[in-house]
Formats: sequence, structure tokens, C-alpha cells
Amino acid sequence: MSIIRWGLLSTANINKRLIPAIRMSQRGELVAVASRDEKKAKAYARDWEIPTAFGSYEAMLTSGSIDAVYISLPNHLHAEWSIRAMTEGVHVLCEKPFALSVDEVDRMITASELNKRVLAEAFMYRHHPQTRLAGDWVQRGKLGDICFVRGMFNFTIQKQHHIRLVPEYGGGSLWDIGIYPLSFAQFIMGGPPTWVSGSQWLGETRVDETFAGLLHYADDRVAMIGSSFRAPFFTSAEIIGTEGRLAFNRPFVILDETRKLIFQPRDGEPREIPVPEKELYLGQIEDMHAAILDDEPNYLSLDETRNHIRTAEALYRSAQSEQVVHLD
Repeated sequence: MSIIRWGLLSTANINKRLIPAIRMSQRGELVAVASRDEKKAKAYARDWEIPTAFGSYEAMLTSGSIDAVYISLPNHLHAEWSIRAMTEGVHVLCEKPFALSVDEVDRMITASELNKRVLAEAFMYRHHPQTRLAGDWVQRGKLGDICFVRGMFNFTIQKQHHIRLVPEYGGGSLWDIGIYPLSFAQFIMGGPPTWVSGSQWLGETRVDETFAGLLHYADDRVAMIGSSFRAPFFTSAEIIGTEGRLAFNRPFVILDETRKLIFQPRDGEPREIPVPEKELYLGQIEDMHAAILDDEPNYLSLDETRNHIRTAEALYRSAQSEQVVHLD
């Protein structure tokens, strides 16, 4: 096998970001899409020039026509359909949040191991040269000892009835967009925090429309994250160390000509760090191809993914109890 045949599980809007990346890759082709509505699947396939449409998720997974699947279903269905796909011998790239509990993550990992299928979380920004450069700077000590990480992701939801506001579907700003700065903090800090404190503002449907989190790490290192569905679009991140600061104005978003990475040294003037631009979703597709075809480990490990969910669960418990929660 030299080409990975991809299928899309659902016709979610996010697919439009991944489709060009699959087609841009050298070792992948998009061959199928599945929906619970056959007419919808056929219309979607026609619009996006996808060869085959399936009227059920099961039909595509059992067809033998795909090698890997991108799962962009609502959050509460990620674990179920990832496990079903791997049981049918299909590799899985699952949209974030990977799952809604550590128990679900563990069952997904078990399915991956039993069926010898590649399983990865779709965090596209982690594969971008900007994020990799930041990680390299931290590892090489160019910022000194890391003291503080901050990240934020906001956008406004104007519809009263929106899938991101449904509690049964795993709605909430932390699961949807707060998970980005959470992931970023753990990437820079090298793992999960020792304890967390969370605060949330609940909307009419009783999901967190605004969330703020404090993450405390060993050696008194601290991260602060925030997310909101009630504020205008805004995303930023910064890493502060004893020798300087890296500031990102577009850490988590798609190709953007306004993207900048600024380094403020301890002594001296701030300067922009040049970063090669890259299609944001291409990196995770290439990473999947390397894992499937070359037996390379995924850049974003399942241990990291498990800690994303573990930390998010702890933040929610903290917000609900109004108490600090320690991670075991």
C-alpha cells in the first residue's frame, strides 16, 4: 500500500478544511463520504467531487474501500465511531476534543492496540512550523526557564440553537476552543499540570459559554487559558521565560497573512521571527501517512491526548465544585 484511501465520516463543515489537505498530500486520496442521509451524502459528494457516497456510517466502514477515516462528528460520538472504525480495520484521525472522558480515551487506545490501527487526535496547529519552532526554542533553552504560558481563543455564537451549546453533545467553550490553549500549555510545559482551578459562565443551556482556567505545574510554573462563545473572534498565546518572551497573534487558526511571531529578549528590542507558512491541515495528514505507511510514531502522542482530556475533566470538576482539583 503506497496511497491511503480516505473517507469522511459525516458532512460536517470542518471537512472543507481537511479536503484540500488530503488532495494536496502526495500519499493520500479522498475516495468516500458517509452521512446518515443518503441524499445528503450524494449531494455532498457531487459538490466536492468525491467518488463514492454512503448512506450510513457503517456502510462506509465495512465497505473495504477506505484505509483511513476522518471523524468530524459531534463530540459525544467521537469515541463510539473511532472504536467502530478501528474494529473494521480502518485507521482513525479524530477531531478534537478526542473524547469527553478519560475512560473513553482508554477504550479508544485499547481498540487501536487490539486492531493494530493508527489513532490520532486532529490538532492541526501542532503540526504548523510556528508551533514546532516554539517547541524547539523551549527545548533548546532559548527562552530560559519557562515561567508562564497564556492562551486564549474566543468567537461569538449568535444562534440560540447551536450544536456547540447542547450539553448532551459535549457542548461548551472549553471542549470546543479552550482545548486549544490547554493543549498548547501542556505542549510547552511538557505534560499535564499538578493542579488546576477553573471558573465558568453558564448560558441558558447550562454549558460553559465562557471558561477560564489556571494550570499549576511543578517548579511553580503557571499557565492561564481562556475561551468564550460570547466575545468577538480573538486568539493569542505567549510563552514567558527568564530570558525572553514569545508572542503569537494567530496561534490556532488557518493560513493567515497577518500571522506573526514576536520575540522579546530579556535585554534588547522585540523582533519578528520569520516562520514559513504552511497549509494548516496538511501536517496532520502527512503525519498520519507516515504513521500508517512508514510505521513512524505520531507527532502528537496518545499520552499527550489522554492528558488533554484528563486536564479538561479536572478543570470542569474544579469549576463545578469551586475548588482546586489535583491531578493524580
